[in-house]
Amino acid sequence: MIIGLGNDLIDIRRIDAAIERYGDRFLDRIFTDVERLKSDNRAARAASYAKRFAAKEACSKALGTGFSHGVFWRDMGVINLPSGRPTLSLTGGAAAQLARITPSGCIARIDLALTDDFPLAEAVVIISALPSG
Repeated sequence: MIIGLGNDLIDIRRIDAAIERYGDRFLDRIFTDVERLKSDNRAARAASYAKRFAAKEACSKALGTGFSHGVFWRDMGVINLPSGRPTLSLTGGAAAQLARITPSGCIARIDLALTDDFPLAEAVVIISALPSG
């Protein structure tokens, strides 16, 4: 059963401008070390960061909190499973909120879709509760 759904659309140029203006101060505040390593090695660096930014926004919406109730930017990090499928790794307040919305006897699964077509980047997050065991 779906317990959370969020989506976000962002202008890649907005992220590029923030990186240009604030540099590491912006990147360190928003992105995990894993995300920074992945994005910094991409030819389309700003687009990579924009997709990850959109994923965090979409996830905060799927959690039902936005960036409040102890949910912070770096509590959500885009990762790839061994299969290559993107998902989000949650820590801190985001992980606590995920635990609160996951029904008893279930485990949560986070599905993430990312895309970009300059000048836009988009992310969709679906949080499902699956029976455990």
